[in-house]
Amino acid sequence: MTPSLLPFRGRFVAFTITVLMTLAFGIAWAADGSSLWLAIPFGIGLFLTCVGIHDFFQAKHSVLRNYPIMAHFRFIFEAIRPELRQYFFEGDKDGMPFSRDRRAVVYQRAKMALDVRPFGTTYNVYADGFEWMAHSISPRPVGKETFRIMIGDVDCTKPYSASVFNISAMSFGALSANAIRALNGGAKRGGFAHDTGEGGYSPYHREGGGDIIWEIGSGYFGARNPDGTFSPEKFAAGAANEQVKMVELKLSQGAKPGHGGVLPAPKVSHEISLTRGVPMGEDCISPSRHSAFSTPVEMMQFIAEMRRLSGGKPAGFKLCIGHEWEFLAICKAMLETGIYPDFIVVDGKEGGTGAAPMEFVDHVGKPMRQGLYFVHNALIGIGARHRIKLGAAGKIITAFDIVRSMALGADWCNSARGFMFAVGCIQSQSCHTDRCPTGVATQDPTRQRALVVPDKVERVFNFHRATLLELAELTAAAGLDHPTEFKPEHISRRISPSEVITFADLYPSLAEGELVAGSGNPRWRRPWDMAQAHSFRAVS
Repeated sequence: MTPSLLPFRGRFVAFTITVLMTLAFGIAWAADGSSLWLAIPFGIGLFLTCVGIHDFFQAKHSVLRNYPIMAHFRFIFEAIRPELRQYFFEGDKDGMPFSRDRRAVVYQRAKMALDVRPFGTTYNVYADGFEWMAHSISPRPVGKETFRIMIGDVDCTKPYSASVFNISAMSFGALSANAIRALNGGAKRGGFAHDTGEGGYSPYHREGGGDIIWEIGSGYFGARNPDGTFSPEKFAAGAANEQVKMVELKLSQGAKPGHGGVLPAPKVSHEISLTRGVPMGEDCISPSRHSAFSTPVEMMQFIAEMRRLSGGKPAGFKLCIGHEWEFLAICKAMLETGIYPDFIVVDGKEGGTGAAPMEFVDHVGKPMRQGLYFVHNALIGIGARHRIKLGAAGKIITAFDIVRSMALGADWCNSARGFMFAVGCIQSQSCHTDRCPTGVATQDPTRQRALVVPDKVERVFNFHRATLLELAELTAAAGLDHPTEFKPEHISRRISPSEVITFADLYPSLAEGELVAGSGNPRWRRPWDMAQAHSFRAVS
C-alpha cells in the first residue's frame, strides 16, 4: 500500500478522524471566534492530534506506532486490570496471594463486625487438597485463657511469656511510620509481640510501648559500625531497652531467601538514616549473607553473644529452609558447642515482601509447612526439641491456620499480611511503588495521613483478640485445653475423591535422638551425613 493510503487503513482511522475533526473545528472557530462550543472541541482535537503525531514517530512502543491514539486504551485497561479483576471478576476463593474471603474475615474481625458465614461452606470438600480438623465427641468448655508460651531455655535469664499469635517481621521503611505506630499500639493493647523486621528498632516502634522482638539481619541496622559490620556496643544499648523482649537473628526471609536487598538512596530519608545507622544519599545495602559469622559453629557463638549482650533475653534465629544439610549442620553445631538458641522461627516461601524478583517469589525456598515439619523433626532427632521453641510464619490469617501450624510442631505463629489487612491494606500490590493507596506501605507523608493511628490501633487489637477467641473455640471443639496440644493426627487432607490421610501419615515423625543414634531412614540419613558443624558446605 502506498504511503498516501496509510491514513485510511483501519488501525489509523482514529488518528485520521481526529485530524479531520480538528481541522473542521479549527476552521469553524476561526469563522466564529466567540464560540466556546467550538473552541473546546478544537482544543481537545489539537491535543489528540499532537498525541497521535508523537505516537506515530516515537520509537519505544510498536503498538503506538501502528495504532496512534487508540493504543493508549490498551495501556489504560492494563493499568486498571488488577482493580477490575479484584472488584468485578474475582471469586471469593480465587484471589491471590489472599482470597477475598480470607481478606474479608480479617476486615470483619478488625472492625468487630459480624464474621460468620451463612448456608454452609463454599469449598468443595471432596476436592484434592481439602483439609479439615478432627473434632471431639466430648468437647472441652471454651476457655478464657489468652494462650501464652514461655520462651527461654536454661541459658536465658529473662524468659518471655509470648502470645501464640504475634506480628511478624515488617520493617520501618517497608511500612510507613503510621503503620508501625498502629501495629505496635495494638500489640501493647493486646499484650502480644511485634517483630521489627530487619529495618531496625525505630522511634515509631518505641512510641507504642508494645513488646518488641528485635530482628537483626545481615545489614545489622541499628547495631552496625560505619563499615556495615556488627557493633556489639550499639546492639547492647538497643537490646537493653525494657520494651525489647527477644532478639532474633535473620538468616533468610521466606519470599526472597538467599537474596539481599537495596533501599535506593532517594528513599533513605533522615528518619530511616537514623533508625538504620546508614548515611543519607547512599544506597542502603542489605547483603545476602552475614559478615559476623561464616560457619555453623560461629553462628551458634554469635547467638550466644546476642543473648549475653541483651542481658540474658531469649535469642534465636529466623530462616526459610533451603539446603536441608545446612540446617542439620546448625544442629550439629548445637551438639558440638552446647549452645542452643531459645527459639527458631520458620518462615515459608509463601511469605510476603515489599519487592523481590519473580523467580525468588515463585520458585526459591521451602514452603512453611514442609520447612516447619523438617525443623521440628530435626530438633527431635538431635534430642533438643524440648529446649527450643518454634515459631511459624507464612500466610497465617485464621485460627485454623494456627491450628494447622501447631499440629506440625509450631509453638506460636506470626502473621505479617494479616495485620497489614487489619490496619487497612487492600492488597493493591503496590508496595514496591511507594504509592500505597491506604498509607500502609509508603513513605509518602501525604499518603500516610490516610492511616489514622488511633482507629487502626483498635483494629489491630480486635483482630488479634477475635482470632484467639476462634482459636479457643477450635481448641475446645478438638477436646483440648491448649492449642500446643494439637498433633498431626488432628488434621486430615483429601488426596483423592476416595482417599484421606492425616498429617501423621503425610509428615512422619522421627524418634527422639534418632539422628544422633544413626537413622536408618534414607530421607534423613543422607542430608545428616552431608552436614558438618564447621562449614555450611555439604560433605562430598
